[in-house]
Amino acid sequence: MRGRAAFRICTGLLALFCAVGLARVVAVTGLQVPLDPNEGWNAYHALHAMSGGALYPASDTFLYNNYPPLSYYIVGALGSLIGDNIVAGRIFSLISTFAMAYGIFLSARRMNADTASAVFASLLFIAGLLVFTDYVGMDDPQLLGHAITMAGLVILLKEPRSFRDVVIVALLMTAAGFIKHNLIALPVTIFLWLAMFDRRSAVQFALSGVGFALAGFAIFRFAYGTDLLHHLISPRTYSFGLLASAVANWLVWANVALIGLTALFALRRYDKYVVFVTLYAFVAILAGAMFAGGAGIDMNIWFDAMIALALGTALTLDRLAASGRLRAAAAIVYMLPLAAGLTLSWDNSWLERDFWLHPLSEEAAMANADIAFIESHHGPALCETLSFCYWAKKSEDVDVFNLGQAYATRKRSDDALVLLLNARRYASIEFDSMDDFALTPHVKQTLLRDYRVDHANDEGIFLVPR
Repeated sequence: MRGRAAFRICTGLLALFCAVGLARVVAVTGLQVPLDPNEGWNAYHALHAMSGGALYPASDTFLYNNYPPLSYYIVGALGSLIGDNIVAGRIFSLISTFAMAYGIFLSARRMNADTASAVFASLLFIAGLLVFTDYVGMDDPQLLGHAITMAGLVILLKEPRSFRDVVIVALLMTAAGFIKHNLIALPVTIFLWLAMFDRRSAVQFALSGVGFALAGFAIFRFAYGTDLLHHLISPRTYSFGLLASAVANWLVWANVALIGLTALFALRRYDKYVVFVTLYAFVAILAGAMFAGGAGIDMNIWFDAMIALALGTALTLDRLAASGRLRAAAAIVYMLPLAAGLTLSWDNSWLERDFWLHPLSEEAAMANADIAFIESHHGPALCETLSFCYWAKKSEDVDVFNLGQAYATRKRSDDALVLLLNARRYASIEFDSMDDFALTPHVKQTLLRDYRVDHANDEGIFLVPR
């Protein structure tokens, strides 16, 4: 009884941590504070989708779109109603977090894990997202795509499985791919697993998925007059140093769950659900490692792996830690990475009262002043953090990150942008840093010659023409 009570206490602590963390996310959802450079970028594309603008810009502009289109219409529809695509994207991100956790719970239950293990694993996953990433409540389509794939997984695990179920799963996996194109691990796993245990369904899934994907590419070609793959494969530098750093950071989050899944597979490899989860983790880790060395890649590339490990956690607790005391000890061990993550990210702000009672209040005041500054300068603006220009109601003229990648890979020359800076085209400019400058030395030299710094703060450096 004591062991069971200790496990319930661990679960309760996890639930309390998630509740506090999610409450803070809800509190900052409506604030005009950039949470990530991607937020403004996604908001502009949602705006173009709903207004009939160029969702996929021509190659002679300074703009890029290397994401599939579906999320822009989903977020843009809500954004049109509430008047802010960034807030709309944050709302969908928050909803998707709950949907993913519920999908993990239902999937674990359908893999015959007991309720307590499934609840613990779901809460552990949410807590990990809150500690190791900033994606919960961020305007980015990653979590929305995962929520859809998790709905597909829940349907797949239904017994008995019908042809209609398989087709719906294929449709959901394809739809998720047209929201975020890095969501490849789960459909690959499903095909391989079905090929091992249900070959007829594997063929049905593969044919349906290919059919839906080809239809999607054809619709895209008809709607936009271009090939989607051409836009998805945008220039990007790759570094093995970034790869090593990304893997090291991810292992802080994943190490205990990875060890637990390894032990589970060694002892229960005859269990078809253990095989599924192990295969899912393996494919997801390979996919994450493949992408992790790219410039601008974040922890989201490991989300599939962490979903697999969350499912593995539920199965490990159910299959290998059935007794109360062993389960309680396992729960404590599984929570250790959260403590490590909090320790590594700990700073004085966590101790400040305003961090919890008035989250991001100082940042909001600073950002509002910066937005007003950009809005007050009539004419085009250039923002590295596009949220500033979006909230200042400026048009999107330059995608600094992707343009910088095109320069770094020598796919484009910086001459055209230098000419515009020489002509002082932009009435105001924001860069995140002049030390770690996102564009070329030539652009920086021209910028500092023809523009002066008006002010600088924690949000960035703001310039106006000389």
